[in-house]
Amino acid sequence: MHMKRRLLITLVIALLLSNLILGWRIQSLSAAGEDKDAPYKNIELLTSVMEIIRKDYVDGEKLSYQDLVYSALKGMLTALDPHSQFMDPASFDEMKQETGGQFGGIGVIIGSKDGIVTVISPIEDTPGFKAGLLPGDKIIRIDGKSTDKMILSDVVKQLRGLPGTKVTITILRPKANDIEDITITRATIKMESVKDTRIVGDHIGYTRVVQFNEPTTDEFEKALLKLEKEGMQGLVLDLRGNPGGLLESAVDVAGKFLPKGELVVYTEGRNPAVKNLYRVRESRTHPDYPIAVLINEGSASGSEIVAGALQDTKRAIIVGETSFGKGSVQSVLPLPDKSAIRLTTAKYYTPGKKVIHEHGITPDIVVPMSEEDWGQILLQRSLSTPDEKTTETPESPPQEKDRKKEPVRDAQLDRAVDLLKGINAYTQSKKDHPAFSYK
Repeated sequence: MHMKRRLLITLVIALLLSNLILGWRIQSLSAAGEDKDAPYKNIELLTSVMEIIRKDYVDGEKLSYQDLVYSALKGMLTALDPHSQFMDPASFDEMKQETGGQFGGIGVIIGSKDGIVTVISPIEDTPGFKAGLLPGDKIIRIDGKSTDKMILSDVVKQLRGLPGTKVTITILRPKANDIEDITITRATIKMESVKDTRIVGDHIGYTRVVQFNEPTTDEFEKALLKLEKEGMQGLVLDLRGNPGGLLESAVDVAGKFLPKGELVVYTEGRNPAVKNLYRVRESRTHPDYPIAVLINEGSASGSEIVAGALQDTKRAIIVGETSFGKGSVQSVLPLPDKSAIRLTTAKYYTPGKKVIHEHGITPDIVVPMSEEDWGQILLQRSLSTPDEKTTETPESPPQEKDRKKEPVRDAQLDRAVDLLKGINAYTQSKKDHPAFSYK
């Protein structure tokens, strides 16, 4: 009897202790959760650490409070995603110069892919382009220093510099599994927007938009008018290697072929206030000729917006390879000390509700191209005369010499041109048929 009573008492005590421990853990977790999201307590923690650094760090006299705050902000923004960043006043000025059409450096657009600094696209006629850099190249070292733990804004700073100075980058080319050191002399980078406008045969026009910046809309309009004056009856719009740029410019380029008020792209984010619909702002003034848009892995952001809008509205046929998949919205918010933050606030969606980010735009007609052929096509673009395509000169950079081979056919462009010729031939045959009433 006593044994049963003792056992019962022991069980009750164990149950009470268990409940007390469970209650304590729940209360602790609740308190921890509150502390985690308590602004003043966490700001107090931050300032306490700053004071400790200022007081006890061995080289603390070299640090200002602004240094510590800027470093904290850099870490804070970088921890969010690869595209959010803090820009000190100098970096913010550089960003404004870039969107205005000119900056100093080696001439490559970079991003983060799979956590590694990656070349999205080399800018044509720049040192990086002439050195042979290609979309997809991984930058693993700069002047011998690993980029593994560098944030993108720091990588950009390392690559940019005064014209005439040199920088050595180590790249990993994934498809070939090659690692190579390339020394590049920096130069002033001028961002041409629309290039290589011409008729390519049978009334098919061709033009390339290299990047979307402030002059793009006007330059693109001039290109279209030139081609239309020369009798264009179909357009190949080449967005391969176009890393994006200003959203407004991309919307305006797509709007050249869509009716006023047509949805081009929309954004959605956590805050309902960042949901924006971007529609065509002006009435269309260009004929309704067929369009083929070329894209590849180097097509990102603004070029994906244009391709996605024209694809979803069935205004163009997309040819090439799946694009990069950079479809998040970064809002640039200036701060009182002339610094700024670039914060990811939303994602882009095409008119057909397809998410661009990390998916890219899938072509209607897939035309693969080898890395070697694309590199040769990029080189051929940079040479102005047929003789230069097969003739080396003593002044040519070593990397450029290695790339000079027999001209290759641009299979993606050829496919787009053939497609437009076929559409025009079919349309003409329908117009000529007595039973077909063409309006």
